[in-house]
Amino acid sequence: MNYFLKANKNLLTYLLIILVVIPIFGINFLVSFLGNILLLLFLIPLLLVILFLIGFNSYKSKINTCNSCGAISLGFSETCINCGANLKNISNQNQFDKRPSESTIEVKAEEVK
Repeated sequence: MNYFLKANKNLLTYLLIILVVIPIFGINFLVSFLGNILLLLFLIPLLLVILFLIGFNSYKSKINTCNSCGAISLGFSETCINCGANLKNISNQNQFDKRPSESTIEVKAEEVK
């Protein structure tokens, strides 16, 4: 046995270091690695949902509705495909540009007898 210890002194030293270091730092590394994987599994779908919503809003902002016939176009053409009306004016008119009094309905209350 003494011969084995003398011959493999470096091997025993490294084995003792590994047996001491791996349980202390290895478990922390494993726990943090698994935690990061679980965090990525949660954040990747959330990122995909956010990208989908941004794309959907971008697509929705390009949709124009013709005031004459009600046809829907994607805003790439200047005239309506259905009736030929000018869509350029429609894209310039934004709902947020209107005054609140133009978009609300005023109701007058009357007393019923």
